Order: sequence, then structure tokens, then C-alpha cells
Amino acid sequence: MSKLSVVITAYNEETKIKDCLESVKDLADEIILVDNDSTDKTAQIATQYTRHIFHQKNDPEKIDLQKNFGFEKATNEWILSLDADERVTKELAEEIRKTIGHTEPVSESIVIDPRRQLTDRGNDRRGDDDEEFSGYFIPRKNIIFGKWIEHTGWYPDHQLRLFKKGKGKYIAKHYHEPLKINGEVGYLAQPIVHYNYETVSQFFRRNLLVYAPNEADELLRKGYLFDWRDAVRFPVKEFLSRYFARQGYKDGLHGLILSLGMAASHLAIFCYLWEKKKFAAVSEKEISLHLENELKKSGKEIQFWLDRKKIEEEKNPIKKMKLKLKRKFTSL
Repeated sequence: MSKLSVVITAYNEETKIKDCLESVKDLADEIILVDNDSTDKTAQIATQYTRHIFHQKNDPEKIDLQKNFGFEKATNEWILSLDADERVTKELAEEIRKTIGHTEPVSESIVIDPRRQLTDRGNDRRGDDDEEFSGYFIPRKNIIFGKWIEHTGWYPDHQLRLFKKGKGKYIAKHYHEPLKINGEVGYLAQPIVHYNYETVSQFFRRNLLVYAPNEADELLRKGYLFDWRDAVRFPVKEFLSRYFARQGYKDGLHGLILSLGMAASHLAIFCYLWEKKKFAAVSEKEISLHLENELKKSGKEIQFWLDRKKIEEEKNPIKKMKLKLKRKFTSL
């Protein structure tokens, strides 16, 4: 019989925390909320679902590292780590139960008294590979600007969130650094639902002002050598990767805007690197000498992907062959 602790970290999430807690109240044997000094009603709302509420100072520079605090407070064999803007579907909850051999707790109504202990009753349901893995990746459905983004690099977006207590922790403060697991990991099929960016300002604020400078620092830590031509290369490469290689065009206008937005964030990464170099000057002659060549390279790459997209979408086999031959000879 295995029990599950759900650990949720939150900061000023009064509009989202209730739905998150509702999605796990029938799954968790224990719900732990780590409130990062919220100034709204996040913690107050959480008292309706759990008495295990812990407070710590909010530190945007160590968002993931701070989750370790919540993991240490968990008392059960398995831990499911969630953010307040994420939801566990009924299908995922059932898959988790079967996977870890979880005893399903009695469905709880809202706990009015925060001192009340959660109870656990039910039948033992052990998974076939209960002892094989120390952790599991879970796919994540990102809802961005009101739409599930099925491509553009946002799905399946596997996240390592389910793991045995003592087997997983964050060890680096770099954003998006994965949880480190001591042992083998597997994959679940059912996704977490993530209500990601809801507004354009939220998207750019987070990517340009939070993620981009952190990415710049990480590149420097890994030995990045400054090259002004990356002002062109970074955003172009990111756009091509998102929109074409990861089929962002299949997400319609959402895919186009998100691909361009991520390209802008990579231009911002370069700008922060430039700032670290004290805004190093580059002569007009140097730029003129290489910029045309960089733009031509980018143009060829874009044309390559446009041609490839046409070939993939062409249903007529003869026309498809003609397009392939045309691309072959024009690339010589």
C-alpha cells in the first residue's frame, strides 16, 4: 500500500489555487501547500482543503529550489509536485493510483476546520511496475491565450513530477532545470493541464524579464563566447525551431505569434549577454561585412522550411515529386 503527498507551491494565486486543490483532493492522502509570502487570499483558501500550510519568503530567483522545502515536509512514500496553475484530470489521477499502488482516500468535502486531519480508507491497488521506477515524467497540456497548444514545442512537454520521497530534488537555480531523480524514471500517458500564459503582458514579462536574463547567465556559465552575429542567429534559429521544426504552423495564429514571441525572447537573451559585455561596440564596417551573409543564410533556411511544408501538405503524388525535385536542384 502506497500513499501520496501532493506538494503545491504558490505565490499570490487566489484566482487559481482552489481549482488546483479541487483537482487533487480525492487523490491525495496529504496536501501540502508552500505559500511563498502571498499577500492575497491564497493561504486562506487553502485552509479549506488542508491544514498542512507552510510559509517561506518568496524568492523569484530560486523558484524551483524552494520546492525542495515542500518535499521535505511530505510524510508519504510518493510525492506529486504541482504549481497552482496546474490541474490533475480524473484520468491522470486514476493512472497515478494504478502506477504507484495507491490506496484511494475517501472523497473529502471542503474541510471547514483547518485542524481536521485528512483520513485514508480504501482498497489497495498496486501497479504492475510499482518498484521499477523512482519517478515518472508526466506530459503537460499547456493552455496559452485560451487555446491548447499542441505543437510549437509545448506538447507533450514532459515534466518530472511524480517521485518517491527522498529520491527527487532540485539542485540548480537555473530556470526550467529538471528535477533530479536518484533512480530509474518512467513515463505516464495522461497529462497535467497547465493554464500557462493568459495575457500577452504576462508572456513578455516572464520571458523577457525573468527567463531571458537567467538564460544569458547560464550561457556565460557554460563558457559562451560573445559574437554580435548571434543577434540575428538566436531569434531566427528559435523561430525556425518553433514554427517549422516543431510544427507551430499547425497551431494557427497562436503558433505564429508564439514562435515570434519566443524569437523575441531569444533576441532579449542576446541583449542581456551584450549588456554583460558592457555593450561592446562593433564597427559599421564589421557589421556590413557579415550582416548580408547572415541574412542570406537565414533566408535560405526559411525558404527550405517553406518548401518542406509545401511538400508535406501536397496530396498529389506527382506534384509532390515535382516539388521534391525542385527543392533538390535549387539547393545545389
